[in-house]
Amino acid sequence: MKDKAIRFEYRKRRVHDRIKEAANGLPRLCVRRSLKYFYAQVIDDVKGVTIACADSRPEKAGPCRKSLNDAKSVGKLIAERALKAGISKVVFDRGGMVYHGRVKALADAAREAGLKF
Repeated sequence: MKDKAIRFEYRKRRVHDRIKEAANGLPRLCVRRSLKYFYAQVIDDVKGVTIACADSRPEKAGPCRKSLNDAKSVGKLIAERALKAGISKVVFDRGGMVYHGRVKALADAAREAGLKF
């Protein structure tokens, strides 16, 4: 089990290093997928601040929300909040996760809502 966690950290670091090179001062859309929820943040690494954030946690206590539709709603919500904050172009940081399934659905929904990356 430890090997799996170590491999994930290597992938995460490799992706993050590539994003730093390609960013050129652009904020990054950082995605995290836990066992229950999705989290997305638009982060300005130059200033070290979070510009916008969204997640799939329900307002009140309820069941876990980790379906494909929940990922799409988080992608749409993060795009709306980023555009409201004046950010239209970002770099996508998948955080070591495979760009497939729910992560891809989140990214596609953010693109459809007007965010460019």
